[in-house]
Amino acid sequence: MRRMQLVELEDLPWFPAVLRDGGTAFLELAERLSGHGRGMVAPLERALDATGHTELLDLCSGGGGPAATIADELKKRGRDVRVTLTDLHPNVEAFAHAARLGSGRVVGRVEPLDASAVPPEIDGVRTVFNAFHHLPPELARKVLADAVTHGKPIAVFEVVSRELPMLLGLLFTPLTVTLTMPLWRPFRWPWILWTWVVPVIQPFVLWDGLVSWLRVYGVDELRELVADIPVPEGWVWDIGTVQHGGAPIHGTYLVGYKPR
Repeated sequence: MRRMQLVELEDLPWFPAVLRDGGTAFLELAERLSGHGRGMVAPLERALDATGHTELLDLCSGGGGPAATIADELKKRGRDVRVTLTDLHPNVEAFAHAARLGSGRVVGRVEPLDASAVPPEIDGVRTVFNAFHHLPPELARKVLADAVTHGKPIAVFEVVSRELPMLLGLLFTPLTVTLTMPLWRPFRWPWILWTWVVPVIQPFVLWDGLVSWLRVYGVDELRELVADIPVPEGWVWDIGTVQHGGAPIHGTYLVGYKPR
């Protein structure tokens, strides 16, 4: 099945920030508890080894995503990297929370940053964790091409894939949202109203989760995105999937770089 370019509520400019931030806080907690982000480290590790970089410039960071988890996992593997969180609409509070979890290895950029037009003087491996599906093909290709043009490595990861077990798991989202809300960080009191009193966040997260499932780029679609991007001699595109533990579900990745 081909991906569908549908609309997630959190992408709409009029959607209330308190609800959007609740959704991203839930996703940050879910990723941290599942540990799926740690399983996606190997392709990134290969790029770090090949390029010698020790800085990650995280694009489209949203609520902070798995940056702290990734930094910790790389540290365990002997790679002390620094992660800078960025977004076109920075969530400063969430970035500060991620920085606290990151034990000094994660910082947030408060100035807006367009992932498709990153100033070339900002160095590091550009990463996009669980947000690439938000971009329509034209914009997704532009983000990749901008990295190639400036000779910057780029690594794109999605822990969700268009597989039936993943879809079935999404159907339990309203229950997990309801049960985990007190654990979301940084905590906001209005979330109590919009989950336990008036259940608004549950259907919002369920809808966006289902749409995300339909929007995720598959391996063949990622290959199509890079097929017509001019690259310098020696440039490597590493595209594939990673299985999440023993479960019949996979994450997808696209990593591009020129070895040093």
